Amino acid sequence: MTNQKQAMLYGLGTVLLWSTVATAFKLSLRELTPVQMLVVACSASVIVMALILVAQRRWYLVFELSRRQYLQSFGMGLINPCLYYFLLFGAFDRLPAQEAQPLNYTWALVLAYLSVPFLGQRLRRADILAGLICYSGVVVIATRGDVLSLTFSDPLGVGLAIGSTLVWASYWIIATRDTRDPVVGLFLNFLCGLPVIVVICGMTDGFDFSPTTGLFAATYVGVFEMGIAFVLWSYAMKKAENTARVSNLIFISPFLSLVFIYFILGEIILPSTYVGLVLIVAGLWIQQRKTRETMARASSA
Repeated sequence: MTNQKQAMLYGLGTVLLWSTVATAFKLSLRELTPVQMLVVACSASVIVMALILVAQRRWYLVFELSRRQYLQSFGMGLINPCLYYFLLFGAFDRLPAQEAQPLNYTWALVLAYLSVPFLGQRLRRADILAGLICYSGVVVIATRGDVLSLTFSDPLGVGLAIGSTLVWASYWIIATRDTRDPVVGLFLNFLCGLPVIVVICGMTDGFDFSPTTGLFAATYVGVFEMGIAFVLWSYAMKKAENTARVSNLIFISPFLSLVFIYFILGEIILPSTYVGLVLIVAGLWIQQRKTRETMARASSA
């Protein structure tokens, strides 16, 4: 099997896992509060990433970092998982999955915009066009099709979803200067963020976890969305001979996610969700297409 075929298989595996997490979020949040869900998911993720590092014989890398890198782990852990997932789970707690999930996909566009002031990159016309298309899709979804009224179905929920994209994009901008092994870095971020989450949970909602669907769904999120999916995607990027073909797979995820949302959660998918999601994906495709063209020209120069 060629490296490209392996990369596509890893990428498809990642997309399949990403497509299920919106459903898992909602199943868990039916019985747990957002902070309780985060405690369970983050704990499961830490265990899974530790096992992955042991299996890959890279556990020793955890102990070979500088003091500055350990401090970095704590700082980045406050952003992800702490702040990011507080906002994301809060959004899913208030909004239907079919609304929260597409809004979260706009983080890639936010990353392009934040890269201008923080990384010194130029804002292209394609980025502006993509933004107009994407956020028109956001308005369609958030107003459930009643665009002219500009009355959001749940303003706080929409705000939390948009806020999570800002935090996630900021996290990846900071990560551009991260020299740690990717899996080691993510493991330490979650390990350092977990005690903060535990303290907040203890001071607010407590630890009354019973072995129900909500607990198992939160564990699923930690094992797959926060752990295995990240490793699979890293393998896909590493194996890829044509990264554009692999990265295009992410556009399957939001549509496949609606299938799980409909059949498992029983949500009736509104026409406005389809329209808004198509606009969001179209905007992201325009933005990513121009980025790939620029990278291709640079590599051939």
